[in-house]
Amino acid sequence: MADYYGLLGVSRDASAAEIKKAYRKVALEHHPDRNAGSKEAEERFKQATKAYEVLRDSEKRARYDRYGEEGLKAAGGFSGGFDFADALDVFMRDFGGFGGIGGIESVFGGGRGRGRGPARGQSLRIKIPVTLKEVCSGTTRSVRIAVLEACPDCRGTGSAGGAQPARCRDCDGSGQQRRVQRSVFGEVMTVVTCGRCRGEGVVALDQCRQCRGDGRVRVQRQVRVEVPPGVSSQNYITLRGEGNAGARNGPRGDIVVLLDVQEDERFRRDGVDLTTDVAVTFSTAALGGRVDVPTVEGETRVDVPAGTQSGAMLRVRGEGVPGLNGRARGDLLCRIQVWVPDRLTSEQEQAVRALAALEDAPPRGEHREGGRGFWSKVKEALG
Repeated sequence: MADYYGLLGVSRDASAAEIKKAYRKVALEHHPDRNAGSKEAEERFKQATKAYEVLRDSEKRARYDRYGEEGLKAAGGFSGGFDFADALDVFMRDFGGFGGIGGIESVFGGGRGRGRGPARGQSLRIKIPVTLKEVCSGTTRSVRIAVLEACPDCRGTGSAGGAQPARCRDCDGSGQQRRVQRSVFGEVMTVVTCGRCRGEGVVALDQCRQCRGDGRVRVQRQVRVEVPPGVSSQNYITLRGEGNAGARNGPRGDIVVLLDVQEDERFRRDGVDLTTDVAVTFSTAALGGRVDVPTVEGETRVDVPAGTQSGAMLRVRGEGVPGLNGRARGDLLCRIQVWVPDRLTSEQEQAVRALAALEDAPPRGEHREGGRGFWSKVKEALG
């Protein structure tokens, strides 16, 4: 069982602020976008996010502290699973995606300080379906999406006629204001974001009527997405600088494309390998023969050795799906199922009765051939 506190590196009495700070540190360290698609980093990112979602919620945290993970499951927490898409949603929800509300520096450590300028635009998330055939070949999609673009009337400045905004008088262009409060401990000074310029340090004196001073208008735009071969539903594509424009000519956010690989009822996918069930007649299984089996792109012929048992696995090299980044294509594993007809003609029944009079009784217990059990042959076929 996972230790949620250990995953985030905090004590069991950590405050909500400490938990959020610790999660951001761990999430950024293991974010797949910063780890070249590492599966290990992706899993740690997902587990840390799951822990954060529990510990940030006082009710879930109390139940976890008392009953552990099993208590959360019993109460319906994560009963439907918690996958990478869920984890990415949480990260984007609380930290504004990959750029953050205050610009990319504020999420990945930095910040601009005095007069930081316009904030970075928000990142957007879209999901596109991908068929198994498109997984094998790769594909290009054109997606229509609503984004915020620079206002054409004011050229993104937010000021009428495109005039440049003026320095904010309330914060003198710093984007921050200092407030002093008296308490029993003396004077306490706090620094807050300027309410007038919203931390940008500048304001539009004569607001553009089209965008009401924001510098942006919403438009529909076509986005081209290149999906490489070998993807899975755990992968995503980041279109840098394709998201919403920032207010008053701020830098653009990103578009995060989540991939939803559709199931193909003919196959079960395990990494780069595919498994399919192939029905053969008793005569083909007993005497051997050739059968047509489905592949992602069409069909291929497979030799069935004489004496093949139901459940045996036959491997077809190179008929699986390709790996990411040009890695070799996997194999197609054909699970043989001996087909028994539910109706027989009189001629067929007569032939089967003749065979029944001649055939041997099957061996007791696990079927063995040459001293090797059925599951040993399956493991051998899976390689």
